[in-house]
Amino acid sequence: MKLYVGNLTFDATESDLRDQFEQFGKVVEVAMVTDRETGRSRGFAFVTMGSASEGQAAIAALEGKDFQGRKLTVNEARPREDRPQGGGGGRSYGGGGGRSSGGGSRGRY
Repeated sequence: MKLYVGNLTFDATESDLRDQFEQFGKVVEVAMVTDRETGRSRGFAFVTMGSASEGQAAIAALEGKDFQGRKLTVNEARPREDRPQGGGGGRSYGGGGGRSSGGGSRGRY
């Protein structure tokens, strides 16, 4: 069972989360979400537990509990398909428009 863990301090590590969640069963994976440009934590992570019952136990015990000075948000992660697709921001970095409009018109003048 994959869990969403939010409201983390920026100093929390994957090891910290693994230690916290192992109290409730096998932790298969911990994935901290970081900013692509800075590498800094975005304040949330995903923890995959070994079974649904272990995941439910972790949710029941840790939702709203203090972890490194902040109240955790812990719930079942939603599938990616349920969230709106990004797309718009990625195109501006693609350079496709910049290449076609940049070089051609400047070369004529």
